[in-house]
Amino acid sequence: MSLKKSWVASANNPSHPFPLNNLPYGVFSTADSDPRCGVAIGDMILDLQAAEAEGLVQLNDEPLFEMPYWNEVMEEGPAVWAALRDRLTALLAEEAPEQAKTELLLVPIAEAEMHLPVAVSEYTDFYAGRHHATNVGTMFRGAENALPPNWLHIPIGYNGRASSVVVSGTDIRRPWGQLKGPNDDAPRWAPSARFDIELEMGAIVGTPSDGPITVQEADDHIFGYVLLNDWSARDIQAWEYQPLGPFQAKATATSISPWIVTKAALDPFRCDTPVRDVELLDHLKDCGPMLYDIDLEVTMAPKGKAASTIARTNYKEMYYSAAQQLAHHTTSGCPMTPGDLLGSGTISGPTKDSRGSLLELSWGGKEPLTLETGDERTFIADGDILTLKGAAMGNGYTIGFGDCTGTVLPALQDPFKR
Repeated sequence: MSLKKSWVASANNPSHPFPLNNLPYGVFSTADSDPRCGVAIGDMILDLQAAEAEGLVQLNDEPLFEMPYWNEVMEEGPAVWAALRDRLTALLAEEAPEQAKTELLLVPIAEAEMHLPVAVSEYTDFYAGRHHATNVGTMFRGAENALPPNWLHIPIGYNGRASSVVVSGTDIRRPWGQLKGPNDDAPRWAPSARFDIELEMGAIVGTPSDGPITVQEADDHIFGYVLLNDWSARDIQAWEYQPLGPFQAKATATSISPWIVTKAALDPFRCDTPVRDVELLDHLKDCGPMLYDIDLEVTMAPKGKAASTIARTNYKEMYYSAAQQLAHHTTSGCPMTPGDLLGSGTISGPTKDSRGSLLELSWGGKEPLTLETGDERTFIADGDILTLKGAAMGNGYTIGFGDCTGTVLPALQDPFKR
């Protein structure tokens, strides 16, 4: 597939993340408007609440864009999703007959504030990247026991906190927690000193289910994808995680990019999951290409200084796809609802510069990174700005997500000292 031309000139730039091929969905506001749904096209946002009011977009007998999130559209299902994409393509394509009316409803992205694109119902984070799991397991258990016995059979996950999911640009406060290091006789109360990121993709569930579904059905239920940073306090996690896994270490915040990139936009970039060491059980078997070829990057910028790229990898490095994760999630009968968010797990590649967390990049703090500014890091310092970037590269066009950025603020004064 090649670049689809739009009458919005900026969308025709081959390196722009939001061409007509993409049409990602977000929620925005301006100085003159409350938050509302919009679609990005080049440097502009088409106001869909206004487009529906003007009769340019009509998907249902009842309005779908009166609420400032995409859940109502997601609940309508894949047929409506496809109809919306077709209608938007027709409105924004080169020589569209309704260009004059549509042009009046465009808002510059530079003048917009972005909000969470969905009301997040539940949040589940997985541990489904083999390179990441191998690296972390090697650090803590040795190379021979790096992967837990179940890892090659099921996508391991835990239920996170939907209430702490935030949109890109939200500042992240360094958390306090109970810590116990190797030289501590007893646990102590202190700010996390090993605060970290996790480079992930997030899959957004659009169609509800109330019982087990197949991998193919799960893929059909997914509305789209975002970049996701699961902020992680490694020192809190090291003390708390046995026997039930992460808890407060992962509850500070999870940042997502502001634009939902739909499966339709990503379809040309589908690719297979890796060759399996052991055969999966029937309910998890692949039924076609379920991963995506999406280049990913992490940058770190110390306060007041330029950003350095600290990692580059690709979503196709995952061992389990989002469809497999969702299918497995439903096997117990667990209901899934529109707005459920599934974090892929940290996406690391086979080389040191493709590791998706500082825990791996600094090998547990033993091998500091030197940034292009000359600063050294093992974990995140106060004032650091961490940014995730992602793009799928087509024939003369780019499918981007918008950056997923957060600035780490110093810990509060001890909240329990009065």
